Amino acid sequence: MAAGLSVDLDGWRREFDELMLRVGARFARVEPRRRMASFVRGLLAGLPRVNCWTIAEQAGEGCPRGMQRLLSAAVWDEAGMRDDLRGYVLEHFADPGAVLVVDETGDLKKGSATVGTQRQYTGTAGRTENAQVAVYLAYAARGGTAFIDRALYLPRSWTSDPARCRAAGVPQDTAFATKPALAREMITRALDAGTPAAWVTADEVYGQDPKLRAELARRGLGYVLAVAKSHPVTTPAGTRPAAELAKRLPARAWQRLSAGPGAKGPRWYDWALIDVTDPAVTEGSGPHWLLIRRRISDGEYAFYRAHAPGPVPLALLVRVAGSRWKIEDGFAAGKELAALDEHQVRSWTSWHRWTILALLACAFLAVLAAAQPGGSQPRDGQLIPLTCHEIRKLFTGLSRQPPAPATQLHWSQWRRRHQAISRACHYRRRASAPA
Repeated sequence: MAAGLSVDLDGWRREFDELMLRVGARFARVEPRRRMASFVRGLLAGLPRVNCWTIAEQAGEGCPRGMQRLLSAAVWDEAGMRDDLRGYVLEHFADPGAVLVVDETGDLKKGSATVGTQRQYTGTAGRTENAQVAVYLAYAARGGTAFIDRALYLPRSWTSDPARCRAAGVPQDTAFATKPALAREMITRALDAGTPAAWVTADEVYGQDPKLRAELARRGLGYVLAVAKSHPVTTPAGTRPAAELAKRLPARAWQRLSAGPGAKGPRWYDWALIDVTDPAVTEGSGPHWLLIRRRISDGEYAFYRAHAPGPVPLALLVRVAGSRWKIEDGFAAGKELAALDEHQVRSWTSWHRWTILALLACAFLAVLAAAQPGGSQPRDGQLIPLTCHEIRKLFTGLSRQPPAPATQLHWSQWRRRHQAISRACHYRRRASAPA
């Protein structure tokens, strides 16, 4: 136990070292393997700004070139590490009733050289911005929730420009794929690897894709996928927009149920279920529904395409729909605690390597948080179990040793020298440019 604190800091260190040893087999040499562990510690260190410079300084290295090479040119298997990440999450959270949660997030960017960047809508800003967008897959189980995969979205403006893709290191055979297609690929990869799961949930982008719904039903998975209010739904009485069907429901059709705990307590809504058919789904058995959520405060509707291999209670469909919020919490935690969105990298390989290391750090925190004894409250009853945020602070704070003054001076000189060279190069380039 850490001095005066009821945390097993030595156990946390052992867990971290075992995880690093687990993924270390993906490296051809010992030097990048050790540097990878230092990189993950740097992601968790709570640095004011996270990039290869600050991580290298945190690790006690003399310059950032080693960390930059780790992301861009070192020999290691990031796809294999993705499989290790999934195996680590399943080792702790595997649940046959788990929910696979799909969602996307965007990172605002400047310029146009960063792989995948263009002006596109991103929920991060809530509007169209110059951004890079990626689709993520999370595993939500009774024991805990963690990311297990991600895929970078390449717009047509990229895939139709071979020279641009080549400059960013995009593999030559990479074709355009929609976000639902990326989701199908990740879900298929997880299921083919033996990931136990019973459900899939996602927002409207994915719910309105008939190929995704058909593939999930064919694989025997249930799903609760959001759709727009204008989405056409087929019932025995004909095809109508989802919003029109909701307005025709009698009062007795609604049930008040919680979609799960939120920051301010249970998320209560009124819910209704309508039996429907889905012409897009031709394989797999089981009923199809339109699940409707009505907000209690103002009556605002939300709609979901729902399917299960067999009859299930409404409360279960509601629980699956509520699982989608877990990935939003995961994005917030990943960006705050493991610098998921702070990658200052431009190439395809560097992006995939940064993100898999960040997701590995997130999974480590999620496993430690899930292992905390929820019932062991102190006598005053004023403390909650340790969260990922508190664990990160304790793990990095109690282990941190401040750099020696000589190290700090070295890095100050290195940064200023590098900035002077960059400024001189910029001035020369400006001076040689035609007026």
